[in-house]
Amino acid sequence: MQSARGFQFLLSPGPTPVPDRVLNAMHRQSVDFSGPDFIALSDKIFEDVKSVFQTKSVVHIYTSNGHGGWEGVLANLLSPGDEILIPEVGVFSEGWRDMAQALGIVCRTVPNDWRTAIDANRLEEALRADVDRKIKAVLFTHVDTATGIVSDVKAARQAIDAAGHPALFCVDAIASLATTDLPMDAWNLDVVVGASQKGLMMPPGLGLVAANDRAMEASKTATLPRRYFDWQERIKGMHYQRYAGTAPEHHIFGLREVLDMLAEEGLQNVFARHRRLADAVRAAVEVWTEGGAFELNALRPEQRSDSVTSMLAGPNLDVGALQAMGRPMNLYIGSGAGSMSGKSFRIGHMGFINEPMILGSLAAIELVLRRAGVAIGQGAMDAAIASLAAAEPARTMANAAE
Repeated sequence: MQSARGFQFLLSPGPTPVPDRVLNAMHRQSVDFSGPDFIALSDKIFEDVKSVFQTKSVVHIYTSNGHGGWEGVLANLLSPGDEILIPEVGVFSEGWRDMAQALGIVCRTVPNDWRTAIDANRLEEALRADVDRKIKAVLFTHVDTATGIVSDVKAARQAIDAAGHPALFCVDAIASLATTDLPMDAWNLDVVVGASQKGLMMPPGLGLVAANDRAMEASKTATLPRRYFDWQERIKGMHYQRYAGTAPEHHIFGLREVLDMLAEEGLQNVFARHRRLADAVRAAVEVWTEGGAFELNALRPEQRSDSVTSMLAGPNLDVGALQAMGRPMNLYIGSGAGSMSGKSFRIGHMGFINEPMILGSLAAIELVLRRAGVAIGQGAMDAAIASLAAAEPARTMANAAE
């Protein structure tokens, strides 16, 4: 078997590349998690992580992936037989719904075509129709990584308010946390779910859930079975209870480094970088699609996420063959997820990325497309470079050297 050389170009929408700084922070011996040094570090992290959610609310940290965060939200807010509303947007809104149903929750949906974002007007209509106020929560996916669609969280909050509905507003930000602006407190979000392996630039293993006072109060009376996920148990006082037992020390060491890196760059600058790089990817893909072999899944430009770009393959495009051609050169193209498996491929562009990484990835994908004989438009790399060149004010050679 041919051995790939050089650095790996991982274009998955998660896990994403992990910075050396984070790997080095995690590459250390275990410590006493009940000792004063680790407790001080942990206490500071529980406070500092709030800045990523842009909240003053409590943030719970689970040793889990994002699905664990989903279950933690459901278990803390709901009781068997409760009704919730899930606006459909793709694979992961459906996944959260399936989990809720497995826990005995009654799920209503706002149907969608998986090629457009959640419609806030239809959300409002569904809530207005709930005259008996049976819906306890709205589960909203900010970015669905399978479809590459970003939905308008602020508009959804306004729709809930316009309907005068008391439902808790719970947002899945697993693929948008630290990539796309989502000010939890300013937009009055009750719950926001994140995970470590995407915009937070870490290995999988941490689920993070921010819950405001209203959500915490609701968790006092919800009756779905829970213990590990129980928010009330986790805030009782003893430090180890925050983790429901042994702390995931090495993930905490890594998270400390991530929070420092995000603070150094500035959160708004992080969002701007993701937008800049995503625009370059979209510029290249739009040129490729002129050949007719595939198309951008998200139909409307303003609904294309800054975390991942999803392409819908035509009937004659073998996505698996494209991925296989990339692996010998250490290029890993994201595959379709769920019901889109085999029908789409994806370019992840979140977390620890910069301009050279994006341009190198795009050039490598074009090489694979050409080798595979896929019909594509000409000039994709020029379009990506032009997009990046126009994204920031020009700098003189003298200024750049300073």
